[in-house]
Amino acid sequence: MKQIDVLIIGAGQAGLAAAYYLQKTDKTFVLLDGAGRIGDSWRNRYDSLVLFSPRRYSRLPGLAMTGDPEGYPGKDEFAAYLERYAGHFGFPVALGVRVEKMERWADGYRVVTTAGDYVAAHVIIATGPFQRPHIPVLPGGVPETLTQLHSAEYRSPDQLPDGPVAVIGGGNSGAQIAVELAESRQVMLATGHELVFIPQRIFGKSLFFWLGISGISRISPDSRLSTRLKKGEPVIGTALKPLIAASRVQIAERAVAFCGGSLVFQDGSEFTPRSIVWATGFRFDYNWLNVAGTLNEQGQPVHRRGHSPVSGLYFLGLPWLSGVCSGRINGVGRDAKKLVRQIVNPA
Repeated sequence: MKQIDVLIIGAGQAGLAAAYYLQKTDKTFVLLDGAGRIGDSWRNRYDSLVLFSPRRYSRLPGLAMTGDPEGYPGKDEFAAYLERYAGHFGFPVALGVRVEKMERWADGYRVVTTAGDYVAAHVIIATGPFQRPHIPVLPGGVPETLTQLHSAEYRSPDQLPDGPVAVIGGGNSGAQIAVELAESRQVMLATGHELVFIPQRIFGKSLFFWLGISGISRISPDSRLSTRLKKGEPVIGTALKPLIAASRVQIAERAVAFCGGSLVFQDGSEFTPRSIVWATGFRFDYNWLNVAGTLNEQGQPVHRRGHSPVSGLYFLGLPWLSGVCSGRINGVGRDAKKLVRQIVNPA
């Protein structure tokens, strides 16, 4: 049994940011991650994925990304950066280690893993919001003749047969995938809300520059503006807009059922695809977290700005922990710094 001060579960951008600040303290710590390499959660996403934030705003504390600061990195470049970041600072990382159970142990926690047990006074859960792909169950059932993939499985158009495709979900992943698929086939994008577009650059500056100087990136998650922003995720970038105008991507209301081989939408209209990409998000999966008071009835983490009501347990890298950027690359460093400061100097 290994005993340490702080155990970080998850070695993505949030966990690495926490490690950066912990390394400046006298606390002992280890990062655990189930992947074979740091950055694999990015490498395993769709091939055409490009980050919304320029390199200047895609860096973690203490180490810049190489290349044009105003250029936009691809997912493989960012994965390589995360791997280089961990190596640059020499963080203690245990890869290929899966957490099987976590429970209270004396004044701290016991974490059972596939590589042995850890005991820690503090645990930072930095596994992110993208845990278990969610596909809604629609009345009528998906016809066996249809090819279907969740966006977590989607890599490129080559995975899909020729012919019309339905992309279900109007968030950023759904929008990006629809743009790519529209180059080679008819696309129907089904969304349960009106699409709102925000350009990546405004007056020559990155969107994230304006979020910073306007103070929006620092507003409280409990503010009136935050409440409005949480109601719908805007589509970052405008590549989809001209495709909609040219009818290369058609917009439908929420998909509610299957009838024969057709999708039925909320307004009663129908569409017959040959394939479906479900860009319908993810659900939390903390089935290993056996600590009373940490999750609600829906299995979601209970916290106040990342602090669990259970002493010594923290969440990092989730949306809206401290503000609009908490779940984004350029926001995890700020949250990690605050969290580590409170671990070292509790109020």
